[in-house]
Amino acid sequence: MRYLDLLLLRYPMLACCRTDIIAAFEVLTGCYVSQGKMLVCGNGGSAADAEHIVGELMKGFKNDRQLQDKEVDRLMSIDVDRGRILGRHLQGALPAIALDGHVALSTAYMNDCEPLLCFAQQVNGYGCEDDVFLGISTSGNSENVLFAAVTAKAKGMKVIGLTGSKHSKLSALSDVCIRVPETETYRIQELHLPVYHCLCLMLEEKFFGDVK
Repeated sequence: MRYLDLLLLRYPMLACCRTDIIAAFEVLTGCYVSQGKMLVCGNGGSAADAEHIVGELMKGFKNDRQLQDKEVDRLMSIDVDRGRILGRHLQGALPAIALDGHVALSTAYMNDCEPLLCFAQQVNGYGCEDDVFLGISTSGNSENVLFAAVTAKAKGMKVIGLTGSKHSKLSALSDVCIRVPETETYRIQELHLPVYHCLCLMLEEKFFGDVK
């Protein structure tokens, strides 16, 4: 938990979130041990945060996450030259999908169906029982995120919320909700970033070891 200790040293106001950060880490660890994936979304700045989180999980964050020798051997058994290049440059990944970025799908669904259910439709298509849905909402009451959370729960997925300090509809739906101690949107967002960086670092250390 050294990254969590470092987070709380740098941001002591987040001490109230310690238990929920640990709980979120345990949920995500269980997901990845079970070969699951994370589905994440938000609106506006929270959509940018969703993409940011995926970027930290799907490639190396602090660790270069080199492939195991057996993975490189498998690549080279198919094509020696390309396999060697792939083995040198591919990195281990923790599967995560940001639901905000699929423009063709999103606009088609919003035009043809119900705009507020755009995230829910993707959870319905991508989501499986071992997956986790992470909903980011500074208010905790963003309707499109709530519809996605309900869909995730119905599919047997765990739901993690990342919100501001107030109790909300998302916190009520979530298995774990990290409620950072701010109420104004931009201040909530300023605390969301170090929280999810901490979670990503904890997960990277868990699955890929210490920084090399």
